[in-house]
Amino acid sequence: MTTSTTTRRTTSTWHTGPTAVSDVVRGLAAACVMLSAVVHLDLWAGGMKALSVVGPAFLLNGVGGIVLGVLLLVWRHWLPLVGAIGFGLATLAAFVISTTPSGFFGVHERWTGIPVWLAAVSEAGAVVLGVVGLLVERPART
Repeated sequence: MTTSTTTRRTTSTWHTGPTAVSDVVRGLAAACVMLSAVVHLDLWAGGMKALSVVGPAFLLNGVGGIVLGVLLLVWRHWLPLVGAIGFGLATLAAFVISTTPSGFFGVHERWTGIPVWLAAVSEAGAVVLGVVGLLVERPART
C-alpha cells in the first residue's frame, strides 16, 4: 500500500499596495455607515417610529445604511464610496438642523448621549473615508 502526498497550491487572498489600502478604507467606511444605520434603527424602534416624517426617515436611514455598508464591501466601484459620502453628509446635516431652534420636522435634539455621538462620529468617518477611498482608487494618469 502506497501513500501519495498531494501538494496543494494555495493562492493568497491578501492584497498588497493600493488595493490593500482600498480594502481597509472600504471596510472602515462600511463599519461607519453600518454603525450609524444601527443607531438609527435602534432609535426608530425606541420611539422615533411614532413621528410622522422623522420616523420613516430613521427606518430608511437604517435599512439604506446596512445595504450601503454591504455594497462598500462587495462592489468595487466608485458609487458606494460616493454613497458613503452622501449618507454621512445628509444624516449629519439632518442632525445638525435638528439642533437649531427651528428643529427638523418638529424634532429638537441636543449634542448629548452616546447614540448621538456614535452616529455623529461614524457619519463624519463615512465622509472622510469615502473621500479617501475615492482618492486611493482613482485611476492612475499616464
